[in-house]
Amino acid sequence: MTGTLICWDGRRVVLPDLTSWRMEYACGIPCDSFYLECLWEPGEAGALAEAVRFAAEEDGERVFTGVVDEVCCGWDEDGARLSVSGRSMAALLLDNEALGCDYQTATLADILRDHVTPYGIQVGRTDRLPAVPDFSVAMGSSEWQALYHFCRYYGGVTPRFDRQGRLQVCAWQDGARRVLDEDAAVLELAWKEKRYGVLSEVLVRDKARDQVQRVVHSGFARRGGQCRRVLTMPGRSSYQAMRYSGEYQLQRAAEGWHSVELMLPGAFRAWPGELVEVNWKRDVCRGLWRVTESVCGTDAKGAYTRLTLADAAAVV
Repeated sequence: MTGTLICWDGRRVVLPDLTSWRMEYACGIPCDSFYLECLWEPGEAGALAEAVRFAAEEDGERVFTGVVDEVCCGWDEDGARLSVSGRSMAALLLDNEALGCDYQTATLADILRDHVTPYGIQVGRTDRLPAVPDFSVAMGSSEWQALYHFCRYYGGVTPRFDRQGRLQVCAWQDGARRVLDEDAAVLELAWKEKRYGVLSEVLVRDKARDQVQRVVHSGFARRGGQCRRVLTMPGRSSYQAMRYSGEYQLQRAAEGWHSVELMLPGAFRAWPGELVEVNWKRDVCRGLWRVTESVCGTDAKGAYTRLTLADAAAVV
């Protein structure tokens, strides 16, 4: 792996061979992150203080683009070392507070213009999302919250950043599946069913109109799930906004109902959003899953990839 620090004035500092590293990827939430260590000369610390971006490549392929959060250099009897950590480009939206505002009708172009592109973020693929009447960005919200609320709550799409640092606002593209069969070198595996926190129904109340919308998670309710939430919407909320709110709450809660955690040898074996088909004779974890988190790195045993999988249909 090759790591490069990029300074605020465009200078690039190629790091020496990495002695250890870890990169964590997710489906937009939580923010992707990285950590690495390498050997370093103590007298070269000046350039490190001006590093603002980080890029990593493996076999000529970009595997991370992000923001530098912390640089630490020091030495002991084993020599001088450097460690660098940071997050994906989503950090720029998480760290900056939005200016509260109200839109008579908000479009995705409005949200990108006001809350994304001012930070120099490149926008990749975008789906056609519906315009939202009376959309508001609350004071104290981050720029990420403004973007996420518009895309996920109303458009049903989770915004995320790719490995080139570009914002993607689109549904997952289901390409070739990664198949795990009897010959797959799975080092560790755990299957979980978490009922706590999964919602069976949501009641959305509009007190001004004295209306209640009921949204039910039929699969969980049919299996005996009993966990209800009651949401109170602002007085001017439309019927559509009430439905969006209830369905959003159910979808978010259902993502963690069933999950699989497994570890494979080698780095970068799968990326968030990709489909994994478990197809072996054992009657456990078989079926179609989607990667929600991928942690890649090196330890004393070598390179590894640790994956978290969820029901393919539950991940938006």
